[in-house]
Amino acid sequence: MSEQALTYASAGVDVEAGDRAVELMKASVARAQRPEVLGGLGGFAGMFDASALRDMRRPVLATSTDGVGTKVAIAQAMDVHDTIGFDLVGMVVDDIVVCGAEPLFMTDYIACGKVVPERIAAIVSGIAAACEQAGVALVGGETAEHPGLLGVDEYDCAGAATGVVEYDDVLSPERVAPGDVVLALASSGLHSNGYSLVRAVFSRAGWGYERHVEEFGRTLGEELLTPTRVYAKDLLALIRTEGIDVHALSHVTGGGLAANLARVLPAGVRAEVDRGSWTRPAVFDVVEAVGKVPTADLERTLNLGVGFVAVLPEEQAQAALDRCAQLDLPAWVAGRVVDGDSPARPDAEVVQGAKGVDGGAVQLVGVHRT
Repeated sequence: MSEQALTYASAGVDVEAGDRAVELMKASVARAQRPEVLGGLGGFAGMFDASALRDMRRPVLATSTDGVGTKVAIAQAMDVHDTIGFDLVGMVVDDIVVCGAEPLFMTDYIACGKVVPERIAAIVSGIAAACEQAGVALVGGETAEHPGLLGVDEYDCAGAATGVVEYDDVLSPERVAPGDVVLALASSGLHSNGYSLVRAVFSRAGWGYERHVEEFGRTLGEELLTPTRVYAKDLLALIRTEGIDVHALSHVTGGGLAANLARVLPAGVRAEVDRGSWTRPAVFDVVEAVGKVPTADLERTLNLGVGFVAVLPEEQAQAALDRCAQLDLPAWVAGRVVDGDSPARPDAEVVQGAKGVDGGAVQLVGVHRT
């Protein structure tokens, strides 16, 4: 048995490196603030002045938590860490907007095998930049060094956020009615879902991340690391626009378009979404072709170019499209809501009861434009 003294550092945890990481991230975090935030970086808890809500009649708090998933493996392989934060923030704050709530503040958690201050600071810089874009305050976080559990170059990250909405303004399935239209909002690419499938497809094909792909006009790795579009601020602007009454929103994440749209529809209605209303971005076609992935599996896993969906009255569709154009948010009418008793297309699957929600139904019909 060794008689040499065993320290925390020799066990694999470098406290000083953690402190250096905090110093490096201070400037980034300082940009992701709101006036209601109390205190600064380094406290045991992030504080938010709740008196800012005192003028609300019946404030309802909304919360969400999520991670990035296996997309972090691509960031690690490419040694590019300043974009993954957009994926984390998008997965968290954009779930909150679905109920009509404004995200207020967020915290993050990064677990790693070894604290490399510059790498941690790069990750946090992306988180902070995305929070700033969404109008969300980054009020705190934690970096944990787990030697022996994670490799020296491995890390994972997660986050949680809280938002608020007036009770009368909560978006819920009960607002949706036959005759409403389905407005699709473009994704920036794969976002942060389905990467276990995507990575398996290109691994089996022997494609390295440095491979130039003609359809993308850049390398495979650059395409796969495209940051998730953060919709929160733009969607709040849309639902607060005079003359536009958004009935429901759906964040298209794991499970694909049909399953996530079904979650925000009431029982007794069906949304018919026309694939022919948009052209799938090239990355989805390449994944399907290279991996010989069945179309049904692709649609149950990836967003296929639609990152968000808004449901609203048909007569307001053009006004909503015009507002989206002002926000530089590509959008189009992709379908409509019909009575659930109306005959369904016999050549298309009906998706209902997704993710434990016994709500409405969705049918994807037609074929994508080429």
